[in-house]
Amino acid sequence: MKDVDLNKISADDWDEMTFPRPDECDFDRVVEAALSRRGFLSGLLAFGSGAAVMGAGLVPGQAAAKEGGRFAFTPIGIQTDNTIHVPEGYEWDVLVRWGDPLFSDAPAFDHATGGDAASADRVFGENTDGMESFVVDGREVIAVNHEYTNRDVNLPHADKGVPTGAEDVEKLQKLQGVAVMEVTRGEGGWQVVQDSPYNRRITHLTPMDIAGPAAGHDLMKTEADPTGTRALGTLNNCGSGRTPWGTYLTCEENFNGYFGSTEEAQDQKPVQLDAGYARYGIGTDGWGYDYHKWDARFDVSKNPHEPHRAGWVVEIDPAKPDSTPVKHTGLGRFKHENAEVVLAPDGRVVVYMGDDERGEFLYRFVSNGSYTPGGPTEGLLDDGTLYVAKFHEDGTGEWLALTPETTGMDSLAEVLIFARKAGSAVGATTMDRPEWIAANPHAVEAYCCLTNNKNRGVKPNAGGDETPVNGPNPRETNKYGQIVRWRPADDDHAADTFEWDLYVMAGNPEVYDNVYGGSENVTAGNMFNSPDGMAFDSAGLVWIQTDGDDSNEGEFEGMGNNQMLVGDPVSGEIARFLTGPKGSEVTGLTWSADRRTMFVGIQHPDAPFPDGEGKLPRSSIVAVWRKDGAPVG
Repeated sequence: MKDVDLNKISADDWDEMTFPRPDECDFDRVVEAALSRRGFLSGLLAFGSGAAVMGAGLVPGQAAAKEGGRFAFTPIGIQTDNTIHVPEGYEWDVLVRWGDPLFSDAPAFDHATGGDAASADRVFGENTDGMESFVVDGREVIAVNHEYTNRDVNLPHADKGVPTGAEDVEKLQKLQGVAVMEVTRGEGGWQVVQDSPYNRRITHLTPMDIAGPAAGHDLMKTEADPTGTRALGTLNNCGSGRTPWGTYLTCEENFNGYFGSTEEAQDQKPVQLDAGYARYGIGTDGWGYDYHKWDARFDVSKNPHEPHRAGWVVEIDPAKPDSTPVKHTGLGRFKHENAEVVLAPDGRVVVYMGDDERGEFLYRFVSNGSYTPGGPTEGLLDDGTLYVAKFHEDGTGEWLALTPETTGMDSLAEVLIFARKAGSAVGATTMDRPEWIAANPHAVEAYCCLTNNKNRGVKPNAGGDETPVNGPNPRETNKYGQIVRWRPADDDHAADTFEWDLYVMAGNPEVYDNVYGGSENVTAGNMFNSPDGMAFDSAGLVWIQTDGDDSNEGEFEGMGNNQMLVGDPVSGEIARFLTGPKGSEVTGLTWSADRRTMFVGIQHPDAPFPDGEGKLPRSSIVAVWRKDGAPVG
């Protein structure tokens, strides 16, 4: 692995290099009918007037929708260049870029150095991801994640971005985490309000409280924090969420890559640490960050419990810049993509969450207490039950409770700390990388992007669970991804059973005439791969963002750069709205208070976006609006 450029491989591929999966799994349950697109699609469940276009033909109304549907734009074609494209009648501009000062005491961005460590937590961080907007005392505030760093770009002086010392590590630690910032629209368009009292950077070095059933457990205690209730920093913040009481949820995803060991042998660790390390991909080398060489907190040979303090959902109050973020252990520990919060009819809080790794699970949390507007919220994200999804081939499914009794584990704290092992113990359905989940504001249903899984039907997951072709994951070596949808029983998100279908299977109908060509609502004019980000607008349209192969070659020919599409859940229609610059992922979406501007995240673009030739590429948030001033969401 020493010869591998860690800047060029994904987190999933690094995990598999660190902990190789067996080469074979049981193929007895592989569905041979999946090789026939028409035969397979005709067998999938479609129910209700809003059924996905997965039956023998189109759902009623789709043809009419294509002629005069709910999309207020003319769909655009693919692009392969280094800028952003939107439909005719729309415009876009950069709101903020990596390195832009949030405070007036921070220097302007330096393209030669990528900035210094001292000011890295006073500027907009790297690799923007999930974001939410809030109105606080009449001001518009955006909270946004900074998922990870592009080390070869952020440390231009270092060979392949490998930190040369503690100062480089400090810079990387400060460029990640979360930014909270006030934004305003003036004569020159949207801009960040420097020195706003709400502006704040939360990084890998920010003190956090730990709440919930795992707080204070022995596996959460370290030498620096013998109470197990106070952590430092939030790591690899990917998707997001918002609570009904107006707080921001940031989700820790590929946290394992920050940890390593200065001692090759780890034989002195207890057995449960060894098992937990392997399932969560915690090795001795780290994913090129080298934190463990310069910051002992990330050295598992010195602090074996520290990785247990990462992989959680963290709550941040954007209205209280002096408040301490809280890690909620009740929501389980895994590679969180986002946290979609809805309310059950009786006011209980339901949080849907995906574990973004090949063959991992889809989770749900249901609170014991109920939310009352203006009432107390303490415990609503910790006092409850964590569930994992089991999908059946007949289009039904159930939520399996994760408790010491159902899993055979010793305590609820261990169930939550090792939520992946708990999911395996109850026989949860292995999924094709469950990423963003979004709930329809106009119907009691939820959607999850299953972005891709090259190991489907080929290798088990990290816990040894087989990954055969199954209902919501219907293709071997799935390079394109799909979106699964479920409707809970009795229109109650807290119900223990649901019905499911597939809203769309991404694919390439120009290359394949079988199941890999995608579902019938995928055409040569809207095809895409690897659905990742997702959000509903106020009209009930679902916006889909991609993070996939943008080579525009072979199996991906005709797909162009990563993009943002919009879908109609009723008709099944999907149309391309925006294309990102070459090399980028389009991720994160929110709207201004008047819904006349959408803010879209552009992560890890290739040069020269957005500053031109000879400049470092910079992840950014862009504002998009209609020229006529009408709402865009």
